Amino acid sequence: MTLVAQNLEEANPYYKVIGYLNTNTQASLKGQFIKLNELTIAQAQELLKSNEATGVVVSGNQIDGITPQVYNWLIELVEYGHEVREYTQVYEEMTERVPVQFIGKDFYRFFPFARNNQNALYRFYHRTMDIVLSCIGLALGILLLPLVLLGNLLGNRGPLLYKQERVGINRTGFYIYKFRSMVTNAEEGGAQFAKKNDVRITKFGRFLRRSRIDEFPQFINILKGDMSIIGPRPERPIFVKELSKKIPFYDTRHVIKPGLTGWAQVKAKYGETDDDHLRKLQYDLFYIKKRSVFLDIRIIVKTLSTVLFFKGQ
Repeated sequence: MTLVAQNLEEANPYYKVIGYLNTNTQASLKGQFIKLNELTIAQAQELLKSNEATGVVVSGNQIDGITPQVYNWLIELVEYGHEVREYTQVYEEMTERVPVQFIGKDFYRFFPFARNNQNALYRFYHRTMDIVLSCIGLALGILLLPLVLLGNLLGNRGPLLYKQERVGINRTGFYIYKFRSMVTNAEEGGAQFAKKNDVRITKFGRFLRRSRIDEFPQFINILKGDMSIIGPRPERPIFVKELSKKIPFYDTRHVIKPGLTGWAQVKAKYGETDDDHLRKLQYDLFYIKKRSVFLDIRIIVKTLSTVLFFKGQ
């Protein structure tokens, strides 16, 4: 319960959790939750009447323990115009992330995949967008190629392109293409995540990354059908294996094609720690759950802002 309150208050500093009802009839929880008061229904009702509390949030993993008395009280609150909402709904609206670390075994109850995942019209629009934007991107890439060749010759000194195995839809492997932005021996000590101010990135490579020009060869992957313009960022097999062991439901991000850009890419920073990767997964799952034309447009606008103002990582 403390974690529920903490997550809501961190998501919105103006949100205050002032107490809880214990639906576990087998045990008393008094004293276990710092800063939270255990309330009776009468006390909670009084807080709502006096406007000290504005609504009730039902913790999803405690729903099965709700007694008929509490259930009837919640119905009365709705009838009298009080707000009664489920925790994951509140959290998603505040953060635009799915709280997978809280949902636990009830994940599939609270994570209905977006209808658009099976909507033929949406899938047609999505593939059409992939093809059109990829053709535009490749045409622009050809125009920029002389600059990239010169910069690579002077600032990178080595192969222009590199390919690397990544995990795609349904955990199938494919090779991703990029303009090289790191030194040629970047992984002498083994595979490692890129990080902020990574010393392996060359000076020209930093320009490529900040402008996102290094990603342009991936338009080929999109035309081939390995990737989409928008989706979770494809990771390497070794990292997928590691993160799947540490983060619950990590493999769920592979139910759609990986993307050149995505909700996690425009909302989160580099994944340097397990907490960073958990946060990115929350954003990825929010996109999978809510994907729509409107959300796609938001992502494209944010991505264009990143490119135009050199805010790439």
